[in-house]
Amino acid sequence: MEAQKCLGALEERKNSIVEKSKHQKGQKISCDQNSVAGAVSQRACVYCGARVVLNPITDAYHIVHGPIGCASYTFDIRGSLSSGEETYRNSFSTDLRERDIIFGGEKKLAAAIDEIAAQHDPKLIFIYSTCVVGVIGDDLEAIAKAAEKKHNIRVIPIQSSGFAGNKNAGYKAACHALLDLMGNKASQEKLEGINFLGDFNLAGEMWINQSYFRAMGVSLISKITGDASYKELVKAPQAKLNIVQCAGSMTYLAKQMQKRYGIPFINISFYGLEDTLRSLRKIAYALDSQEVIRRTEILIKDQLKQTNKALDYYREKLKGKKAAIYVGGGFKAISLIKQFRDLGMETVMVGTQTGREEEYETIRELAAEGTVILDDTNPTELEKFMKEKGADILVGGVKERPLAYKLGVAFCDHNHERKHPLNGFEGAIHFAKEVHASINNPVWGIINREQGRCK
Repeated sequence: MEAQKCLGALEERKNSIVEKSKHQKGQKISCDQNSVAGAVSQRACVYCGARVVLNPITDAYHIVHGPIGCASYTFDIRGSLSSGEETYRNSFSTDLRERDIIFGGEKKLAAAIDEIAAQHDPKLIFIYSTCVVGVIGDDLEAIAKAAEKKHNIRVIPIQSSGFAGNKNAGYKAACHALLDLMGNKASQEKLEGINFLGDFNLAGEMWINQSYFRAMGVSLISKITGDASYKELVKAPQAKLNIVQCAGSMTYLAKQMQKRYGIPFINISFYGLEDTLRSLRKIAYALDSQEVIRRTEILIKDQLKQTNKALDYYREKLKGKKAAIYVGGGFKAISLIKQFRDLGMETVMVGTQTGREEEYETIRELAAEGTVILDDTNPTELEKFMKEKGADILVGGVKERPLAYKLGVAFCDHNHERKHPLNGFEGAIHFAKEVHASINNPVWGIINREQGRCK
């Protein structure tokens, strides 16, 4: 049975890799498939998706109901920074053992909640279901309701058993938890401000965005979820507009908030100069305020001049180079294609782990003919297409770095763990600087000479 599943997954790869050409305009890439153990997938599990969305809430307590190994997936999964509490940097686990799996872990979970309530005075507790819990059937909903009544705090269960789907299913489970936190009723009192959905304050990127909003005269009601707190999240239904950056993780939440609270949303991206300019203007016009529009244009004029002055140096150094992209979300891949184009570079391969069908259609429109477009790829395929297309640099995450270096190809880290901001005007300069430093590093010439001697 497992062999058949793996063969089916391999067959699915035929629809997960395309090469843009004038001959296959009607072909659609297959995406959002569930992972199959032992096959070609790199997609993470449901628990992973839920955890990366909710973990940056700075004053939340996270109980991982399952074996201790799952609890190791903690604050380091994102480089999210906090301007307030540091509670989110701790991870709590019920540490289920064989006896608990046989007789059930509900009593152990209830005791863990009691202990946190007694020792830490929490405002908010999240409980994550893991694979084991999904098998043995512990009733997280009942335990959470009893704990809320007992301790008069919010205790929210997340149905995130890892085997139940893929990372996108985890995003949706996290969105349900956030909706539970916000409540069912639309707020009568609306505030003149926005919610920012899908920024996780990696390396302090949310703070850069906030500086733009202040210059525009726009109030930020709630950050979802980078540098967020319980107090501001419950105010989210009062916002006038939702802006969505990470579409893969937050579009579902935005649609539900529109339906439940009447808050419209727009998609934006602050990665790359082109998308930053477009997003600032899009926000200003969506708010329909002439004063905000005026201040936005002043901000753009001031920032654009100095940013282009810095980027011109790197454009000269990077013109004609070839880039390969493999990142988590489709919105980021789209912005990166534009960013490389602005630097005079060609994108020859692009893929994502969790991209959506409409994002792949946008990627197809932006990509040049001959660009390889792939979904949920693996190291073997990455190596094949990077060699075939002659990529000079790979933009990816920590798993892709060793592959790039093994092939003698430059690398740029655009993943959750990075410690430097890549968004906005400042980020556009940081990105160009890093790409230049990596591609034009003398070490690649030495490696190529050494490889030439070995042939």
